[in-house]
Amino acid sequence: MAGCMLILFFLLTCAGLPLCSSDPNDEACLTHLSQSLKDPYKNLQNWTKSKFSNACNGFTSYLPGATCNNGRIYKLSLTNLSLQGSISPYLSNCTNLQSLDLSSNALTGSIPADLQYLVNLAVLNLSANRLAGEIPPQLTLCAYLNVIDLHDNLLTGQIPQQLGLLVRLSAFDVSNNKLSGPIPASLGNRSGNLPKFNASSFEGNKDLYGYPLPPMKSKGLSVLAIVGIGLGSGFASLVISFTGVCIWLKVTEHKMALDQEGKISQLMPDY
Repeated sequence: MAGCMLILFFLLTCAGLPLCSSDPNDEACLTHLSQSLKDPYKNLQNWTKSKFSNACNGFTSYLPGATCNNGRIYKLSLTNLSLQGSISPYLSNCTNLQSLDLSSNALTGSIPADLQYLVNLAVLNLSANRLAGEIPPQLTLCAYLNVIDLHDNLLTGQIPQQLGLLVRLSAFDVSNNKLSGPIPASLGNRSGNLPKFNASSFEGNKDLYGYPLPPMKSKGLSVLAIVGIGLGSGFASLVISFTGVCIWLKVTEHKMALDQEGKISQLMPDY
C-alpha cells in the first residue's frame, strides 16, 4: 500500500512540475534540428539547450512550434519563419512525431532519407522552400502518411513509384519543382477507392509527363520554322532548277553551233 502511495505521489509531482526530463531521443532530435537551422529573425530564440531537456511535460510544451502528447513531441510546426539552413537527419530521433511542417521558409539541401524512421508520421509538409535533390523513396516506410506536400521547391529526378503504395495518402503535391520522367500510375491513376490526385498535384515540372497531366507539347519544329524551311528549300530548289536549265541551254546551244558548223563545212567546195 505504501509503495502504491509513493508511485502516485511521484506521478502527481511530475504532472505538476516541469522537472520530469523529456525523452532523450526528443532532446537529441531538437538539439540537432536547432543546430542545422539558421534563424535570422530570432523566431526561435526560446529554443535553448535547457529547454530541449525539458521540452514536454505531459501535454504541455515549453517550445514554440512544438506540441506534446504524453511527454513526447508529436507535432512540429515551424512555418513561415524565414528559417534557413537544412533539415537535420536527426529529426528521425523524434520517433513519436506525427506531423512535421517546415513549409514557407528558405531551407536548402535535400530531404533526409532518415525520415523513414518516423514510423508514426502522418503529415509531411516541406513546401515552399529551396530543397533540392531527389524525393527519397524510403518515405514509403512511413506507412501512416496521409499528406505529402513538397510543392515549390527545386526537387529533381523522378517521382518514386513506391509512394503509390501509401494507401492512406489523401493529399499529394509535388507541383512547381524540376521533376522529370513519367508519373507513376500508382499515383496518377489510382484504382479502387484510393483518393485520386489531379493535374494540379504535378504541374509546373517541365519534363514530367503522364496522366493526369495533358499530353506534352511536341518538341518538333514550330510552324514558322517549318514554313521557313519550306520556303528556303523551295527557293533552293528553284535556284537549282534554274541553274540546270541554264546549263542545258548552254550545252544545247553549243551542240547546235557544232552541228551548224559541220553542215557548213560539208557544203563548202574543195579546192
